[in-house]
Amino acid sequence: MFEHRIKKSKICILLPALNEELTVGKVIDEIPQQNLKTAGYDVEIVVIDNNSTDDTKQVAQARGARVITESRRGKGRAVRTGLASVKADFLFVLDADYTYPATYILDMLEILNQGRSVVVGSRLTGQREKEAMKGLNLFGNRVLSLLASLLYGRKISDLCTGCWGFRREVIPQLILQTDGFTLEAELFIQLAKKGYHIAEVPIYYRRREGSTKLNRIRAGIKIAWMLIASRF
Repeated sequence: MFEHRIKKSKICILLPALNEELTVGKVIDEIPQQNLKTAGYDVEIVVIDNNSTDDTKQVAQARGARVITESRRGKGRAVRTGLASVKADFLFVLDADYTYPATYILDMLEILNQGRSVVVGSRLTGQREKEAMKGLNLFGNRVLSLLASLLYGRKISDLCTGCWGFRREVIPQLILQTDGFTLEAELFIQLAKKGYHIAEVPIYYRRREGSTKLNRIRAGIKIAWMLIASRF
């Protein structure tokens, strides 16, 4: 007799990373792989090395992650490359700077299993470590999130979050073009225009180790312009 085997659902965690040798290993270690495997999932961790000049690639490989190199820098480019390189029933995209606790993947997966198609980890409805988000940055994020919600009729409390989860059927519908840190705004715009409601999980947001690669004022202006231009 042949044993009937049930195909396991596959979970992929995508980590775009640029010079994150100090944190990418900690992010991978924090992913609740054993819990997910015990629950019956196949788990793959994919790091998109965005042409790092440090040991990001080596650290990720030492932790068992699959590493894909995207030589053209920009978070949008890295995520586009990752999306084209993975197939999964559930996909999570998480920043590799250790600011978003990977343990929240379990809570996000539960929501996706309840039938929601998209879920994000919200820094603005959850708690934040001291100095994890400066006052101006917090104000800017709230303004951009409010603007997005009003323009597109889809409530989101944290437009610029770097913590997303998707069911399989959503992924082919994401035709992304942005190269840099307007990625999250483009994700929201496309999902809103297609009628998706985005579920949220409040998360604890940690302070970043090292300096940010983002000019926040310039990025905020670009995001606001993208929201307005894409709507009208």
